[in-house]
Amino acid sequence: MIDEKKSILVLDDDLTIRKLLAFHLKNNAYIPYEASCANEGFNILKEKNIDLVLCDVTMDEMDGFTFCRTVRENQNYRTLPFIFVTAKTSIEDKTNALDAGADDFITKPFDVDELLIKVRALLKRTDIYKAYGTKKNIENSFSKSSYKILLLDDDPAITKLFHYNLTKEGFHCVTATNVSEALELVKSYKFDLIISDIMMNEQDGYEFRDILLMDESFKFIPFIFLSSKSDETDILKGYNMEITDYVLKNAGPKVIVAKVNTIIKNIEKEKSKIVNELNVATESLRVKVVPDNSPYFEGFEINHLHKPFQGIPGGDFIDYFLLDENNLAVILGDVMGKKWSAWYFAFAYAGYVRSAIRGVLQHSKEYSPKDILQQVNQYVYQDAKVSEVFATLSILVINKISKTLRYAGAGDLPIIYKQSSQKITQTIKSNGSLLGFVKDGKFTDQAIQLEKNDLILLATDGTIEARSDYGEQFGYDKLINLVNNLNGRQNPLESLEDVLITFTSGKFEDDVSAIYIKALQ
Repeated sequence: MIDEKKSILVLDDDLTIRKLLAFHLKNNAYIPYEASCANEGFNILKEKNIDLVLCDVTMDEMDGFTFCRTVRENQNYRTLPFIFVTAKTSIEDKTNALDAGADDFITKPFDVDELLIKVRALLKRTDIYKAYGTKKNIENSFSKSSYKILLLDDDPAITKLFHYNLTKEGFHCVTATNVSEALELVKSYKFDLIISDIMMNEQDGYEFRDILLMDESFKFIPFIFLSSKSDETDILKGYNMEITDYVLKNAGPKVIVAKVNTIIKNIEKEKSKIVNELNVATESLRVKVVPDNSPYFEGFEINHLHKPFQGIPGGDFIDYFLLDENNLAVILGDVMGKKWSAWYFAFAYAGYVRSAIRGVLQHSKEYSPKDILQQVNQYVYQDAKVSEVFATLSILVINKISKTLRYAGAGDLPIIYKQSSQKITQTIKSNGSLLGFVKDGKFTDQAIQLEKNDLILLATDGTIEARSDYGEQFGYDKLINLVNNLNGRQNPLESLEDVLITFTSGKFEDDVSAIYIKALQ
């Protein structure tokens, strides 16, 4: 359902194609504007508020590639969604399309449903980009009960003094005596603040700061120089290195603690504001990639766990489809990206899954997970932007009459299968490639005959990659052991959540998502 009408420019010198596209766009609540040549296209862009362009490549006077490049030269159209609709199909043509500045392309003769999916996904992504595309490092937006601070100083007395006062204030303070040691710690821990001396043997604080600035993972960690160097030149040099503050050592530990507290409070306020904005955006866009409730399916208990990264929408998506009264499809996917940006790609992937399932239902009654996966893979492979973002996908189809479960996966974690009667826990691994990685993912179906109290668990990698305060990963073996040690009365997802919270001190680094299925009869 489209909430407000979007205007789309259709540029093609073939009247039949223009009318066909305009007809279907209008029937789907879009406002089409037709142009038969580049000049008409430029005039429409100038006069109308266009939200997306569908453009042919081969045209007289000015071809589509040149038109696209010219459009992109105008600052007002740098982010305007642009799709080529063309008979050209080679890799070179696809490369030329992207080089010209297009977001995607679709080949003639085209499938109308596929084109509409691409249009809707691009428009939705653009809406989100307009609102939040300039926000950087959204993955750092979270709140913590105990903030980690790295203190670098080669003076043992100073280190001991400031470590004592910071720890007394409630901070988790880790110390280092040289730059090499500090860099190893930065790679192992996720610090909220770094405090560094300047004058040190071998490498000084300026060199340490330079190294951090060259790494996208570390450059945005708030940074304080703590130094005896009080010359104006030294202080200005420090601030020119994008630091948060410059504090003189003779100010004393109480001043340092006060400065740290102020910085932390400001960080908390800003992060809280951003998270609230994102939550409001999620609601206002009416976009969900995880359902509020699990489905009822006779003879089975089905539930899911989804913990977005500190409340920030991420790249995991979950869905359920009642294929008919006897068959239910269960979907778990994971887009490999940075939190908020991954979320709007997850929306596109979820749309492709739904479209693929509709396609399979129209042409087959076998409800094959591998067929659904292959159709999703085709959509993603052909989408110039989405295909650049790797994703995994697990699809299960449950039949309540035969008590069978069929499974196919694309680059996902193996599913865990616990046989209640045999008291055996095993893993079942898919052999499919990541979505969109190759044209033919070579997906296969695997069948499981379920008996009473048998359990299936599937999870995304945010679960096994969760880390403790000391950098240890939770790991897949712990997940298997958890399932293996469950008794019949324990809820697997509640147990998993409890174990993860204890292991990570409640600080997840990524979305944590899992689905469990239990046969009741």
